[in-house]
Amino acid sequence: MVDLKGQYNGIKDQVDHSVLDVLDSTAYINGPRVHEFQKNLETYLDVKHVIPCANGTDALQIAMMGLGLQPGDEVITADFTFAATVEVIALLRLTPVLVDVDPVNFNIDIDAIKRAITPKTKAIVPVHLFGLCANMEAIMELADAHDLFVIEDNAQGIGASYTYSNGKKVKSGTIGHVASTSFFPSKNLGCYGDGGAIFTNDDDLAHTIRGIVNHGMYVRYHHDVVGVNSRLDSIQAAILDIKLKHLDTYNNKRRESARKYNDHFNNHDNIVTPTGCNSCNALSDSCNCHVFHQYTIKVINVNRDALATHLNENGIPCGVYYPIPLHLQKAYVDDRYIESDFVVTNQLIKEVISLPMHTELDDEQINFITSTVINFVNNNS
Repeated sequence: MVDLKGQYNGIKDQVDHSVLDVLDSTAYINGPRVHEFQKNLETYLDVKHVIPCANGTDALQIAMMGLGLQPGDEVITADFTFAATVEVIALLRLTPVLVDVDPVNFNIDIDAIKRAITPKTKAIVPVHLFGLCANMEAIMELADAHDLFVIEDNAQGIGASYTYSNGKKVKSGTIGHVASTSFFPSKNLGCYGDGGAIFTNDDDLAHTIRGIVNHGMYVRYHHDVVGVNSRLDSIQAAILDIKLKHLDTYNNKRRESARKYNDHFNNHDNIVTPTGCNSCNALSDSCNCHVFHQYTIKVINVNRDALATHLNENGIPCGVYYPIPLHLQKAYVDDRYIESDFVVTNQLIKEVISLPMHTELDDEQINFITSTVINFVNNNS
């Protein structure tokens, strides 16, 4: 699914030199390379504050801790996403409120959010799923109207841009009150271990979060807030700083591969290709709302699981993200949920399949993958 070896070979000398510099300095935790990466990422995103941390799940949890959400507060998020999003809500004894997603772009459904808001609602967590920006303009309007926090889960969307209705463009993760991201190795901007970060333009919130990530300390051994131990190590920061310089190139390569996939699949009645944000074609030259962390198609009137088996038998990796909706996961079952509220999600889990997507894909690979998919669909639909 991801060719990390091929990507590393393209930047090997830069990465090796940076890692050896950290080893030579012995500044392994919160060293100069962490602060350098932080500043460079702030510049790239055009955001006031980046607070690095140990991983993307921590980033999401710490963002919520920083907002001062209290047990019992309701937090609305999408049913169709990875469990980390709802996991941290539950860990903090907040009340997760799962809602359905849009059938076209798979992101959280705006009308579903509206229906879910109650007097107990305190926050919305939109997920930029598979690398596509959620409808942030509409979400922020809802949040403003109901005095809610917006926490962007940007684990899959770093480098994407959101275009407002007036044409203004901003990077994903810089629109809500706070955002989180993951630097897991397979991410578009991934390190060679674990890592994450929190973004915000709020000075006071950034100050609070900086204490939380470091045991609640601003001055050594003075614990002013309840905190955790969640820090990005210097070796990972050095690697990320190298890869950040290539991020736009990496994302452009992903978009180009997505275009090629789409060219092969277009006009096939049983294959639905990825779309873009509300205002564009995802693969247009004028918009980069989608950075294709995953290239995910829907197969209609086809046994998706049989297709996955067929691809694996032909040496083609694939993934089903996600096979079970969160509202049916044992850990998050709740009597409040009724199946009629999750019509889209319950259908998507039967139809979606993600194909290899990374910076090293070549035409021969794409041709083989798409022809294998098309031949199976033609013979089994």
